[in-house]
Amino acid sequence: MSQSENAAEAMARKQRDISVSEFFAKNRHLLGFDNPRKALLTTVKEAVDNSLDACEEAKILPDIAVVIEDLQPDRPATAKSSRYRVTIVDNGPGIVRKQVENIFGRLLYGSKFHRLKMSRGQQGIGISAAGMYGLITTGRPMAIVTKPKANASAHHIELAMNTKTNRAEVTEDKETKDFPPDRFRQLGPGTRALAEQGVFLPAAAFPTGTAVSVELEGRYQKGKGSVDEFLELTAIANPHARIVFVPPTRVSADDDDTPLATRSQAASATTATVTTETNGVTLFPRAVEELPPETKEIQPHPKGVELGTLLQMVREYADTEKGSLYNFLQERFCRVSPQTAAAFCDKVGVTSRTWASSVEPPTVEKLFKEFETAKLAPPPTDCLAPIGVRQLLAGMLKGVRAEFYAASSREADVYRGRPFTIEAAIAFGGDLAADESARVIRFANRVPLLFQQGACSSFKAVVETSWKNYGLAQPRGGLPVGPLVIMIHMASVWVPFTSESKEAIADYDEIRKEMKLALMECGRKLGTYLKKRQRMKREGERRDVFERYIGEIAKALNAITGEDAKRIFDALLKQAKSKTAVADQVLDEDGKVVKDEPIDEEGVIVVTEAMARGATEESDSAPIDMDAEAEPSPSSSAPAASKAAKSPQKRGARSRSDDTGGLFVD
Repeated sequence: MSQSENAAEAMARKQRDISVSEFFAKNRHLLGFDNPRKALLTTVKEAVDNSLDACEEAKILPDIAVVIEDLQPDRPATAKSSRYRVTIVDNGPGIVRKQVENIFGRLLYGSKFHRLKMSRGQQGIGISAAGMYGLITTGRPMAIVTKPKANASAHHIELAMNTKTNRAEVTEDKETKDFPPDRFRQLGPGTRALAEQGVFLPAAAFPTGTAVSVELEGRYQKGKGSVDEFLELTAIANPHARIVFVPPTRVSADDDDTPLATRSQAASATTATVTTETNGVTLFPRAVEELPPETKEIQPHPKGVELGTLLQMVREYADTEKGSLYNFLQERFCRVSPQTAAAFCDKVGVTSRTWASSVEPPTVEKLFKEFETAKLAPPPTDCLAPIGVRQLLAGMLKGVRAEFYAASSREADVYRGRPFTIEAAIAFGGDLAADESARVIRFANRVPLLFQQGACSSFKAVVETSWKNYGLAQPRGGLPVGPLVIMIHMASVWVPFTSESKEAIADYDEIRKEMKLALMECGRKLGTYLKKRQRMKREGERRDVFERYIGEIAKALNAITGEDAKRIFDALLKQAKSKTAVADQVLDEDGKVVKDEPIDEEGVIVVTEAMARGATEESDSAPIDMDAEAEPSPSSSAPAASKAAKSPQKRGARSRSDDTGGLFVD
């Protein structure tokens, strides 16, 4: 045997299979575990996403507890990480015992990958990857307590993933009646107080459910990109969920940039449900008592399938169903009627009775080309559950203290045959910083996206939108500058993330176009509002100038003509009001002038007290009274004040909604 042949044999002996878990164990940064702080957030994110999906699929209003315990509270101040135990408890349907090892001990195992139906999880990687990361950094197995039956004991399982085989190895398996675990109620004064109030792990609210605990090396730090921010934004996008967060006892140094809702806690004064903190434990209350619309699974759309996939689908159908090509087209695709299926068969040269098993690859390729040119209805949208205009406005109102809010929800569109819906919302003015770039908060299937903003299609859509058209400053190639928060949400049966860590949306032209259209709709509403407000401000300043001298003029005319000074003053004041009537106008939700009562419009909140301040700011002169009986000039906020006095809600705030989703706040 020659030397080259010996080398080839030696190289062949070194070849072996690589399991998916072994690959990701060496490349865990691809899954979002590239540093201790991000690893802690990713673990919480994956577990909370799974809990929300499970509850919604089982038609249960989610009740979720997130507990982070610092297992090394006495570590030195210079330590860059610590060991934590992260536990997420939910009141979902639980997991049957035989599936526990597969769900938590294998990568790329799950029920969502093959379904065309909106869900938070997609790949079957997240929670098992968190357990794998915990095992790598601490050597401790993942602990799962699951209770799928209300009248039965729960199962307590501890397992570790074997990365060589991508299989779980169970180290402990027993039954227990301690669910939800009682020890969490006794962790501190905050958990004890909330447990006594019945809002933290009440046994009655958890007849079934799952608790997952992972020990890992991490770093708990507040600020932007933190667990706190993730849960705050999750609560905004999921108002039907109640979430209790128990943070660790020790916190690393905070970032300069704090979470959005923390910077604007005062905004919660206008909402019926308020995020509260009890001895360090944060409660994000349930804002609505109804679940999002139930989504339905759909079949692929012909225009979204690729040739290789189509060939495989035909072979699989022939092996399993043994039906005709005519039946295959109707059963394996959406929007293919019997007439359309017959037309496809005719165009590729087969009959409606031709067996799928007898169809050759060249015929399938012809069918693929017919798919590309056919005029078909877009896929159905009942597979999607967007947040909705009302909830977008309510979430922004709760999280951001501003004076103007607008939201838009686009009609469903399609990319690669997959339906998706884009929603956008903006908040302007109020307590937001006027000299900073706008803040962009991104969501995909109701999940906050906290990293890789520059690579995300959402961010690019914001940058490419011409905000100068709507009265805002914007540097070339940058975000608009001003007191503005922008929220974008993509709902889809399959969100095209840029990586397995699901941190940014891929930049498809169809997706970015819809994002820009949604942002432009919000921008037009803001531009209309700002133009009207600016005109009101100018007219108010004109009136102020006239009112400076109206008293003196009345006195002078009284001395010259002998006419009653009060009568002259009233006449001049009436003339001033008629000439500057714009200053007294009230704008409706679309920035239009309200005649008598505001007209319900969709997708805007106007805080009229803030609007009135904008219309009258820089006017520091009061009208000169002739005498004690002189009538003061009316303030442009008077209509809002009179309405607010009758408000059954919190003082100074009044909300009104209509069937289209508009919301108006005085």
